[in-house]
Amino acid sequence: MTQMQREELNVDQEPAILVGCILPNDLSDPNNPLGELASLASTAGAVVKDTLLQKRMKPDPATFIGKGKVEELAALVKAFEAKVVIFENDLSPSQIGNVEKVVECKVLDRSELILDIFAARAQTHEARLQVELAQLIYTYPRLRAMWSHLERIAGGAPAGIGTRGPGEQQLEIDRRIVQRKKTQLRRQIAELQARKTREVAARNKDHYTVGLVGYTNAGKSTFFNTATDGGAYADDKLFATLSTRTRKWNLGDGDTVMLSDTVGFVRNLPHHLVASFRATLEESIHSDLLLIVLDVSNPRAQHELDTVMHVLDEIGATEQPRALLLNKTDKLQNNAELLYFTQKFPEALPISALTGKGFAEVAEFIREKSHGRMREIPLTLNIADGKSIQYLETRTTVLEREYKDDTVTFTVRIGRNQLNQLRALGTSAILPDDLATGGSGWGR
Repeated sequence: MTQMQREELNVDQEPAILVGCILPNDLSDPNNPLGELASLASTAGAVVKDTLLQKRMKPDPATFIGKGKVEELAALVKAFEAKVVIFENDLSPSQIGNVEKVVECKVLDRSELILDIFAARAQTHEARLQVELAQLIYTYPRLRAMWSHLERIAGGAPAGIGTRGPGEQQLEIDRRIVQRKKTQLRRQIAELQARKTREVAARNKDHYTVGLVGYTNAGKSTFFNTATDGGAYADDKLFATLSTRTRKWNLGDGDTVMLSDTVGFVRNLPHHLVASFRATLEESIHSDLLLIVLDVSNPRAQHELDTVMHVLDEIGATEQPRALLLNKTDKLQNNAELLYFTQKFPEALPISALTGKGFAEVAEFIREKSHGRMREIPLTLNIADGKSIQYLETRTTVLEREYKDDTVTFTVRIGRNQLNQLRALGTSAILPDDLATGGSGWGR
């Protein structure tokens, strides 16, 4: 295999052989162990020609799948004229190198394939930086000294001051350049993350925020488009969305929230990729409410839900309430799957993001969460308190107004959370006695 073959990790339109080694406690679908890998490969643009499966108690140290299976794999590669072999498992650099020597074509593992997809789909400057950092952390160290990448990484600058030394080998120079580039990328990403955090904090101060999260291809972007006309890219492929979009969602009756569509999660997503995409997930971490979109038509729905919950805990999105949306009910042949989840999660809301079915119930649920427990109360304000008056007129249901001298008394239908927001404005409102000290009169 030539040096250029290994450097070029893109698999677009390349004939591919998929390989999976099933180990004890494997979490893949027992009925279709390579199903998700095939979807990932298709998303990346590869053309899957055949698959190879093996069961082992532990990986082979040299080739992961053993000498016999590697020879069988080499025969498949030759028969189908495959240009790439993609492993479901993560391989060490030496295992990749050993397999490549035998099969004589490019070998990628699952994490490298995911990185390839992210690199192809990254549209924003921030996403490109995050992908580049993830590739440097994971992919480039595995290429060893097989690169002719100095011009690309160093921006065309020749190896000069700081890269020279008596007897220094190419690999040591490469590592020094990569380390410098990683430091530079981390600094740029940190600056973007700091700005993103400030933007999210400012938005949360002025609006009730809702984050859409879920497994990749669960229907989040379709939900987002149906709710907001936000124009998010939606496709029946994994990782259709890589950057966050935030739009205003009109719930009706004058209520609006800010809805954010985020990157989908996937089983065994590389940890450093989650870490580098933390700014993208900032909307989830700091939103007031999380809507977990689950594809109930997928036989692996429960496993996908478990993965989403794990990733949410991993990124620190643990403080806000969560709601489960049972999506793609329009695809169900019968109600068995839906019944399973509604019995297990009685508060889950069945929906179809494609048709809009169930959206009214979701909107009402969000309205209750954003407002808090509702009451009808009188509020007396100074007539000069423009901020508070505007808030009541635009964010609550005003039932009655009574003007007297330099005050106005509003009888409003208001929620506990809305009253707390009104307090945060420094309102002049005189509250009923049972609410004047912090809201004890709201009841249970």
